[in-house]
Amino acid sequence: MKITKTSINLDSLGITASVLCAIHCALVPLLITFLPLWGLSFLANEWVEISMILVSLILGIWSLSISYRKEHRTIYPTVILVLGFALIATGHFSGYDFLEPILIPIGGIVIATAHFINLKYVKSCTVKHNH
Repeated sequence: MKITKTSINLDSLGITASVLCAIHCALVPLLITFLPLWGLSFLANEWVEISMILVSLILGIWSLSISYRKEHRTIYPTVILVLGFALIATGHFSGYDFLEPILIPIGGIVIATAHFINLKYVKSCTVKHNH
């Protein structure tokens, strides 16, 4: 069976984006006072965070939907992806400031895990679906 190179590349990109998002969300609250000194105050901007979340969401949906339809037909990675975004949404929109630096990085790691599991399913898939 031929492994879809697009799916593997999207999962790799998704893992990278999710981990970078998790690192960003974990470190920015700790380094917020130093960011202006280093010329990096834009990293604490709300739009940077929302952009990172949206990029991760788009990559996740795109990658996992391609793999699901054309490769493994397993919903498990999608369930993990949804859980990761639920953690991020809860951390970002709950109104409890203390939850944000905890739940958002965990959500980013959970999303990266979804991509990693999807990648494993794609590589171990023996049947190619043409739909």
